[in-house]
Amino acid sequence: MNPVIVLVRPQLGENIGKAARAMLNFGLTDMRLVAPRDGWPNPQAGPAASGADVVLERAQVFDSVAEAVADCAHVYATTVRKRGITKPVETPEVAARGIHAAAERSAILFGPERSGLETDDVALARTIITVPINPEFGSLNLAQAVILVAYEWSKGQALAQPSLTAIDPPASQADLDGMIAQLDDMLERANFFFPPDRVPATRRTLRTLLTKPGWSAQEVRTLRGVLSALDGAKERRGADRRPDQRPDQRRSNADNS
Repeated sequence: MNPVIVLVRPQLGENIGKAARAMLNFGLTDMRLVAPRDGWPNPQAGPAASGADVVLERAQVFDSVAEAVADCAHVYATTVRKRGITKPVETPEVAARGIHAAAERSAILFGPERSGLETDDVALARTIITVPINPEFGSLNLAQAVILVAYEWSKGQALAQPSLTAIDPPASQADLDGMIAQLDDMLERANFFFPPDRVPATRRTLRTLLTKPGWSAQEVRTLRGVLSALDGAKERRGADRRPDQRPDQRRSNADNS
């Protein structure tokens, strides 16, 4: 069951939108808002969400943290350790494992931008999530905190980075062998393989080189096209040079033409 992201008293619509964007990147869509300062819906949230409209459209508004998490069995508060509150403290990674292992719904609380969660908010949680950061400079904004926790949770999900373009299927072994044979034939006719005792080793080196990258079908077709073009150009050059002519005669014929 996916966790609920609860923004407690968020101040700016832009930050709500950015938090929604962070959530949807990692497969989370259940956002709950507790007493947003500027009300809801907020016209500034949409542009900042950069397309994560589904999160904003489904967002629910509550008057208190208790109401927002009433249906959740596991409540986590993202904050630094609070004085006077003795609760388990976990990193986002450890908390994510606990959320995945739980059969019941979990909620993760994030405090307002300026001050973070208040002590009474944290008291409602059962576990504190603290992000290990530079002790000399601890300044995460709301969206950054959400994305860190959401990313750790997403590691247990079947998410994948989409490719900007379709990935070509790998070349078949027959296609690859055909390309290698074509190159081998061209090199043989060009007297590349020398000395004779090194021919097997040289051929193995070439095969290793050509099979190492994991050629796609398109790459094999492209390279074979290059080899065919080079081979054809060589044959055309040979046809232009009649064997009964010396090089100076061939140049003269070319000039006269």
